[in-house]
Amino acid sequence: MTRPRRSHLFMPGSNPRALEKARNLPADGLILDLEDSVAPEAKAVARDQIAAAIAARGFGKREILIRTNGLDTPWWGDDLAMAAKASPDGVLVPKVSSAEDLDLIGGRLAELGAAPTVKVWAMIETSRAVLHAEELSAASRDPKIRLDSRLAGFVFGPNDISRETRIRMLPGRAAMIPMITHCILATRLHGLEILDGPYSDINNSGGFAEECAQGRDLGFDGKTLIHPSQIDACNAIFTPPEDEVARARKIIAAFELPENASRGAIRLDGAMVERLHADMARRTIAIADAIAAMGKP
Repeated sequence: MTRPRRSHLFMPGSNPRALEKARNLPADGLILDLEDSVAPEAKAVARDQIAAAIAARGFGKREILIRTNGLDTPWWGDDLAMAAKASPDGVLVPKVSSAEDLDLIGGRLAELGAAPTVKVWAMIETSRAVLHAEELSAASRDPKIRLDSRLAGFVFGPNDISRETRIRMLPGRAAMIPMITHCILATRLHGLEILDGPYSDINNSGGFAEECAQGRDLGFDGKTLIHPSQIDACNAIFTPPEDEVARARKIIAAFELPENASRGAIRLDGAMVERLHADMARRTIAIADAIAAMGKP
């Protein structure tokens, strides 16, 4: 199933008003957070509030992820136990850096009786994770993993990478593009999804739009967000333009003509179009139709 993932908004689990407001926001997904936005003394309350919010339903077709605390924290076990019982669409785990980490997460979810529909998303925010992105991605299909890793995709974490590597977060992200493309290639090799990290300067709408467009062009499936004001612009930028969708439908229709059934390439509107363009067109149409099915911009 093709699922739009243009915008995934972080929402602090310790803020019940934010959790309630999230039910009516036009984001494709919500990341109910137990990590960075929640103080240590509020972790337990946030855990209970997220569980209650999911149990109450009302999030519609939005994808619901729970971001746990890291594997090396005292809260991770309780976070995962709650998530296994609450049964969101997935858990987002910070600082995943090895296939062994994924083995541990998938195995623990199975032991907790989590439904198979609860997937794992790995935050790529360490040097080791970037360097071993292909190994991590391959774990989604690795028979040596003792239990299904449940891996669905990555979330690129530029802020922690910047802190660890001392690579500066500058407009245009030129220094990070090699790392970004490396991670994107790793996910595509094994059929996974990947979301871009957040843009922190909430008041800089122009800079945010530029980074969204850059992320789209680099191949991200969408972007994680830290404020509701970023949703509409992000959705618009990651939505296939109407002319692109119309062109995609025209390509598919042309290849479906009886006279083109056995052809690997055809001429359309003065340009040569190959079967690979038809594959790309199908993806564009699938995303456009899935967005339309969400019932919002």
